[in-house]
Amino acid sequence: MNSPIEMLAGLVVGVVESVAPDQIRASLELDSPHATALNTGTPTPFPRLNAYVVLPNEAGATVGYIAWMGIERSPFPRRNALKDFGLVDLPFPVRKMSIIPVGTLTVARRRAPDGDRYELSRGVVAFPSVGDQVLIPTPEQIAAIVGAQESDRRVCIGVSPMASNAPICVNPDKLFGRHLAVLGNTGSGKSCSVAGIIRWSLDAAKTAIEESGASDVPNARFIVLDPNGEYSRAFADQGDALRVFRVPPLKDGESPLSVPAWLWNAHEWTAVAQAQPGAQRPLLLQGIRELKNGNTADVPRAAFVRRYLLQYATRLASMLADGPKTYAGLPAARFGCARVLVNLGADCLAWAEPAEGPLKMELESLSTAVNAIVEGRRSGNYFNDFSISELDATCKELRRMAAPLPDLSSACAVGEDAPRQFDVGNLADHLERMGDDRGGNVAAFVSTLGLRIRSMMADQQLANVIGGKPPVVFEQWLETYLGADGASNGSVAVLDLSLVPSEVVHIVVAVLARLVFEALQRYRRVHTEGRILPTVLVLEEAHTFARRGHDSESGASNPAQLCRETFERIAREGRKFGLGLVVSSQRPSELSPTLLAQCNSFLLHRIVNDADQELVAKLVPDNVGGLLRELPSLPSSQAILLGWATPLPVLVQMNELPKAQQPLSDDPDFWDVWTRKAERAIDWSKVAKEWGAVSESEADDAGQ
Repeated sequence: MNSPIEMLAGLVVGVVESVAPDQIRASLELDSPHATALNTGTPTPFPRLNAYVVLPNEAGATVGYIAWMGIERSPFPRRNALKDFGLVDLPFPVRKMSIIPVGTLTVARRRAPDGDRYELSRGVVAFPSVGDQVLIPTPEQIAAIVGAQESDRRVCIGVSPMASNAPICVNPDKLFGRHLAVLGNTGSGKSCSVAGIIRWSLDAAKTAIEESGASDVPNARFIVLDPNGEYSRAFADQGDALRVFRVPPLKDGESPLSVPAWLWNAHEWTAVAQAQPGAQRPLLLQGIRELKNGNTADVPRAAFVRRYLLQYATRLASMLADGPKTYAGLPAARFGCARVLVNLGADCLAWAEPAEGPLKMELESLSTAVNAIVEGRRSGNYFNDFSISELDATCKELRRMAAPLPDLSSACAVGEDAPRQFDVGNLADHLERMGDDRGGNVAAFVSTLGLRIRSMMADQQLANVIGGKPPVVFEQWLETYLGADGASNGSVAVLDLSLVPSEVVHIVVAVLARLVFEALQRYRRVHTEGRILPTVLVLEEAHTFARRGHDSESGASNPAQLCRETFERIAREGRKFGLGLVVSSQRPSELSPTLLAQCNSFLLHRIVNDADQELVAKLVPDNVGGLLRELPSLPSSQAILLGWATPLPVLVQMNELPKAQQPLSDDPDFWDVWTRKAERAIDWSKVAKEWGAVSESEADDAGQ
């Protein structure tokens, strides 16, 4: 049996030739392995790029990875105990390698039965010296280098092919708590990695619960924003643990995607309606505020009457300020003035009907007086000039009646941002009535605003998503989309956005993300202990919804910018409220820099584009940047894990998902279809019907 010192000596493969803070040069022994090391206990490929070596020193052992290997011509290495005096040295090929120091391996002293264990810490405590030995790590050391600490080994996501297939495990608290970015080109395995991380996390949680003797389901919450409709299949076997929401038509077990417009806040309404800041935005927000408060029993009707009275007073005052051309002289001006007074008389009677007491009597009296003015100026089918005194007296009477009534701004306790239900279909009409009351150019501005809202609601597919029918209580909406108490209605919610109309998809995504974030904010507030509800929000195709901004967008209000700002806020503040973000993208260079800067863990698949590689290289420390040179040649099932979730950057062979559990992101099989090995039957009538087109039979029936 070999002694520990003999075993240690058998692992020596080289000696240090030069030392620098970012690089160590070493030469390999003549008898060091050329392909496979058999002296480590198990066959180990050596030497290999990105493989690990250890350099013992007084602090433990410096850990480094091999960044370069080559053969250099050097003097023949002198051997111990050999007398070669007087010999002429000739150039001799010597294998050399460059080592990048990345960490320190120490021994954690523990009592039996655990015994001593290796622990890795990031950073170099003591650099080796020239002449120090370079060793192949043992399997126990490899496990400590590529694996997390014992307390963090909770969810296994794969193995390390460069470290004897040692298992790679992560701690969900670190992986999701400080946000995760999964980056790579299309077809590199991003979607499978995202689906796998969710599934493996849930499986690990189930195992831990079972080991504790309980039978509960994991109290986990994963909300997947799926713009391509590929994730519902990945969790189809989860049964009741899965909630799928999509635009109709639906399949068994699916629910219609509903993001009612009454859930939108002021910024979201402004963006989707393209309301201009001058006149349209204030009127839009006032109209929304009034409709939301119209469903509130504690808002007195007199508050609305006061607003209408003051609007008529403002209209008459404007006519007086513009001079006789608005109420005398030309027949059109007299007709316009008469129309305003006739409308005022009719509205006063309408307001008086539900009113009571003195207000009812005053409204009826005002209606009678206004009608008398109109009839006094009638001349057949025309009108004579209206007098200044009559209009001024009417204006003063309107203001006098409005003075004691409650102010609508103070009576409307519910703001435009509150998630209070109202009939969105009434918004355009309500805005146009407000514009008519104000008169002038305001009516023209409001009419274009109402036209946009009507055209949006005319799209039946869009109305199904934002119309809010059938009505749903906000509490039920939160329970349905964010999960019930104890995750009793499932741990995974997949929101299929593939058929959401493009004109509102950014708003829908922004509203969903904002509501999840604000719900968790309020959850922490209502708990006196300040507890948080851990939730993971997965954003697929993130470059579409959190695209890099441009200077030209400053001050603008558009759905894309609003969506990006929502996710940037979640990236900055989500951790405080228990909201973890998983960002998946195939174009890192197009992502918001703020969003990427807040991600502390990265899972990098194959990246070929130069701009994307350059950006990713800036995300890692300089001394491990050499690992990223392997990105363009990574196979589909491999990725580089780095950041807060792992002590050192490591190449991971991701665990394989069965075909039935993979997202619908397979490469198209052109050849098999062309050669009829794979059949593709076509029935365009089904596609057209689902698309909303009129079928031939319906067209014939319509023609008859």
